[in-house]
Amino acid sequence: MAQENINELPENILLEVFTHVPARQLLLCCRLVCSLWRDLIDLVTLWKRKCLQDGYVVQEGDQPVTDWKVFYFLCALQRNLLSNPCAEEGLASWKIDKNGGDKWKVETMPREYVKEFHNDQVKKYFATSYELCLKSQLVDLIAEGYWEELLDQYRPDIVVKDWFAPRGRECGCIYRLRVHLTSADYITLASFEPPPITIPQWNDSKWTEVSHTFSDYPPGVRHILFQHGGQDTMYWAGWFGACMTNSSVAVSPRKALRPASEGTAHPV
Repeated sequence: MAQENINELPENILLEVFTHVPARQLLLCCRLVCSLWRDLIDLVTLWKRKCLQDGYVVQEGDQPVTDWKVFYFLCALQRNLLSNPCAEEGLASWKIDKNGGDKWKVETMPREYVKEFHNDQVKKYFATSYELCLKSQLVDLIAEGYWEELLDQYRPDIVVKDWFAPRGRECGCIYRLRVHLTSADYITLASFEPPPITIPQWNDSKWTEVSHTFSDYPPGVRHILFQHGGQDTMYWAGWFGACMTNSSVAVSPRKALRPASEGTAHPV
């Protein structure tokens, strides 16, 4: 009995098989098998099907995607790259850069804060004291699954968000945020560092979101340094400084939905 060859299957059947193979295995293993597999795996049709299968688009044609392969991987990798953003694990994963006054503290949101906050799943926050408190995380983009060609040629948008509030209306506070995109050897290539925000005494005690999108940054970005913190303005003992929670750093697939300025990058 003659041994059957998978390559004798119709191309549309092979494509259907490839839609069920993990994306990285397609590129790192299957694509290297032969020229037929390479050509099929490079087809736009395959990556459209995988985007539909995994729910990244609802139906074919509902998004003006410029590179379906890049779009697929950006969607698959998209997540908050900061660990412990809502203080559920205390101060774990954060590097304490300054610990002034009575030091950093994790507190549970009062009922009125939970009601007013945009996300009722967030239950805790980080509180600062009467001298400057700063903490940070350094995100390694390569370790998180992104690759150099994507970062340097395609340069997807990097979206940073943070939420802050005064601990109570009776005490003023100062909030600080600093985000740097750095090279492999930690040279800053782009940054977002707004002036410190001062909230006066007898304030409305509301949560505020601050956000920034890095677009068209220089090639060479390999790390993201996220640092935030604050202090109170009354120098009261305890934790009456700025509070923060639900911080996020994410690589967005949005840029794959508009013309790329310098072509597209193919994952390897």
